[in-house]
Amino acid sequence: MRFDRARFERFVQEKMSKTRLPGLSVALVVDGEVVYARGFGFRDVESGLPATPDTLYCVGSVTKSFTALAVMQLVERGLLSLDDPVERYAPLRLSPFGEPVRIRHLLTHTSGVPALGYAEALIRSVVGDDSAWMPIASYEDMLSFLSGAEEWAEARPGERFFYLNEGYVLLGYVIERVSGERYEDYVRRHILEPLGMRRSCFGRGDFERRQDRAVPYVLTKDGGRVRSTYPFGITSDGGLISSVAELANYVRMYLGRGELDGARLVSPKAVEEMETPRARVPFELLGGEAYGYGWIITPDFLGHKLVWHSGSVLTSTAFVGYVPDAGLGVAVLANASGYPLSHVGTYALALALGRDPGELSFIKFDAVLDRLEGRYETYRGTMRVDVVRRGDILFFEWKDRYTEYVAPLVPEVVEREEARFYTIRAGRRVEAVFRVREGEIELLYERYKLKRTGPLPSR
Repeated sequence: MRFDRARFERFVQEKMSKTRLPGLSVALVVDGEVVYARGFGFRDVESGLPATPDTLYCVGSVTKSFTALAVMQLVERGLLSLDDPVERYAPLRLSPFGEPVRIRHLLTHTSGVPALGYAEALIRSVVGDDSAWMPIASYEDMLSFLSGAEEWAEARPGERFFYLNEGYVLLGYVIERVSGERYEDYVRRHILEPLGMRRSCFGRGDFERRQDRAVPYVLTKDGGRVRSTYPFGITSDGGLISSVAELANYVRMYLGRGELDGARLVSPKAVEEMETPRARVPFELLGGEAYGYGWIITPDFLGHKLVWHSGSVLTSTAFVGYVPDAGLGVAVLANASGYPLSHVGTYALALALGRDPGELSFIKFDAVLDRLEGRYETYRGTMRVDVVRRGDILFFEWKDRYTEYVAPLVPEVVEREEARFYTIRAGRRVEAVFRVREGEIELLYERYKLKRTGPLPSR
């Protein structure tokens, strides 16, 4: 195998340290077998317990692919059609501009209804942020919440992508109505158990009865870490709890076109339907991404199709992705929000393909921003400014005893040898150009030329 384990582990530890992630677990699948699996850091910081491949975390929106798979199973059993109106199964009027929202519209986030924010409010409230409270604990509560949603619509069904957690909650309700089983019981019986995912679960009770579970943490603005909880409740949009060891079996099933070790969950045709791009998404990993049924499809990942989904409930993050034609797959889980796990997962896949992860645009972008951050000075130190990275934005900061000027630098062209940004000052556009000259970094900002003299001073 071409996977450079040492390079990958250096990358993970560097990013965990920089973003203060407590723990992370990863599993890599090659040709249908798990060839690499390990934990990094702590599943429980206070107790000093390490993360392992078997550590359980909430997978967030990766759950949506499980919900979509359950829908496809019911379709293949003849109990459901993707063209069925949602109103056939739910006591809810959902016909924006007079056109009914159908099952396929919920699967692809093309109902025409923009995000209603229930999940965001729920997550904020359970971690102790009292700025919002949304008491939605059942499908009945969700149906009440959605009673006026069609009036919030911005497009006819099928016309436009709006990521809608509430739509996947409705799909969970439909699965219950059609199958006659609780959503959690259906997924356990028809997906988790056939795949040997026996430690994966839903709900606080099952989670707390299991060993090797990750403590969820909130990372604070000042770099602190607060022991917290997962948003237990409605599950079909983001409530599954699993490990990378068991998610590797899930990935292996898709690579096996719906079958794992003799257990067939769906037909190869159904897998292909799930992986078919159907709605262009506004958030891009490498460009051209589109949503299928419960999965996002990147058409050109180093010359291959990549199928993936990420997840976040603030106190836990996730990424699961696979490259069908190369027989590769990866699962990454962490017990906080920090460095994007989509970057960790695709870094691993690039190495497994025998490629340099530095070819990936977002890895290159990330490395350039890290390199540009620091203290800069004009000629003979007449002025000192800081270029500070916050997330994916650089800020130009000039502060002295009496004045303070802080400007966000918006990227336009970011390359290793030259990076162009701009900001707005006094209503006009101001360019900021970083150049690498003989190993030194220079910054041209409005009338000034500055050179990077070192890292940021301690703050």
